[in-house]
Amino acid sequence: MTTLVVTLHVTACILLILIVLLQSGKGAEMGVSLGGGSSQTLFGAAGPASILTKITTGVAILFMVTSLTLAYLSSNQSETSVMTDAAAPIEAPVQPEQDTQ
Repeated sequence: MTTLVVTLHVTACILLILIVLLQSGKGAEMGVSLGGGSSQTLFGAAGPASILTKITTGVAILFMVTSLTLAYLSSNQSETSVMTDAAAPIEAPVQPEQDTQ
């Protein structure tokens, strides 16, 4: 269960980074007014804003859910140990100190 959640979490992290890097910044509209209007035709006439915003929201929700799930799973770990059946180590007897005067 934990392995699946960690895998989903790492995937969501990588996707979130890539999606945020694909989005244009706030100052990108200045290029459109200066003649660079055809640079956003890959995502259609509306641009990538609506598509990438929806994907970002979905991946961010997945990231939050996996973060909370991992926190819950780590706090509810069992208190058992693999060392419960191991024999106690044998200690050597303590020799009393002798005075050498």
